Amino acid sequence: MSEFLVRPLPYCDGCGHRLVANKTVQVLEELQINPHDVVMVSDIGCHGIIDKSLATHTVHGLHGRSVALGAGMAMSLPPNKNVIVFIGDGGATIGLQHLLEAARRNVDLTVVVHNNMLYGMTGGQPSGLTLPGYCTAIAPQGNTLLPYDLCQLVHQAGASYVHRALTGGDLLKALRKAFETDGFSLIEVLESCSERGKKLNEHLKLKDLAKQVELTLGEWRGETRPSFRLSKENKSSLINGVKDVEVEFSSSLEGRLAVMICGSAGEGVQKAAELFAQAALACGLHVTKKGSYPVTVGVGFSTAEVILSQDPIDYHGISEPGVVIVTSQAGLDHNLGRIRAMEEGTVWSDEKIWLDANIKIDAPDVAVAVRDFRGRAGLKNAAIYALLTWIKETGILPVDSLLKMIMQDSIQKYIPPELFREFP
Repeated sequence: MSEFLVRPLPYCDGCGHRLVANKTVQVLEELQINPHDVVMVSDIGCHGIIDKSLATHTVHGLHGRSVALGAGMAMSLPPNKNVIVFIGDGGATIGLQHLLEAARRNVDLTVVVHNNMLYGMTGGQPSGLTLPGYCTAIAPQGNTLLPYDLCQLVHQAGASYVHRALTGGDLLKALRKAFETDGFSLIEVLESCSERGKKLNEHLKLKDLAKQVELTLGEWRGETRPSFRLSKENKSSLINGVKDVEVEFSSSLEGRLAVMICGSAGEGVQKAAELFAQAALACGLHVTKKGSYPVTVGVGFSTAEVILSQDPIDYHGISEPGVVIVTSQAGLDHNLGRIRAMEEGTVWSDEKIWLDANIKIDAPDVAVAVRDFRGRAGLKNAAIYALLTWIKETGILPVDSLLKMIMQDSIQKYIPPELFREFP
């Protein structure tokens, strides 16, 4: 294992993805880049199962959307962070517009396209980048359609650096140039799937096939121009119109605390968690917040996970919460397994929901506090009321820190004034 690889790569023997991953790691180590300064973004496809093998930050997105995710991060992160997107040939054609827009804006990120000529996870169908003559499961005599010339497209869109390479040869040099480029860079790597491609193209050499169809190997360089980044004003406007949070309060927290707010979609759980996170920032804490909810907006559960820490947070996942706040039956149902698995901490629950559920917690170090959240505040305000109640009774943050964030947000006009009188 290396500084970047913490688990063995999960690819099949002979898979080109393994070579691409190893050479990517080799170049990052040669450049002496800290793994914590790298964000690796991937999506659906064999290339994307690399996530658990890496010591970097990783983000896994929807099929074809990894470039959009990577571009959003690259536009807002500090210049010393390195955003790398791994995407397959299928995802690249699905998300072609994302590629072109990132190149047009010259967003500072590197996209590595694993072009193994087919959709490897769904049976081996050809993609929009499959070369003519390449045999696949549904075209056993060879693909007959011309591919998109992806490198030419992104070059013409405005990319700073583009390279098409094979898994051997000059791939190392191409990766190094891409990582050192200020602006958008793309490397298309031609490779074969060892399970679905090589068996049908046993004696075929991709270099020869590319030459036959006049698909150029090598590099293209664009005009030198600044990479695109969001201004400070742009970044602030993305956070619900709230400007940068200034530290003006303090917290009694020692160390780190993981908080889960478990409610229902449409009842303001995510908004309450965002305001709570901003209140924690105003207390000088390091904070992460992520949400989980079904695709049906306004129906089902809504869970928000917030980590507070006196020290920087390297990983935003919560293996075991220290505090769980339950404001709805749907929230309880969805998170009951995690609550039962707690070994220590406190569950703060709406009293009617908890008593009706008749849940017994066996762990002696898990306390349960029941309060009337929904009855006192109503469905829409139960989450924010529960957070105010919890921090008032525990003193983990000053109540004023959360009240200030509420009053700066448009949500305050939907909260009955009498509710605030309980938190002087």
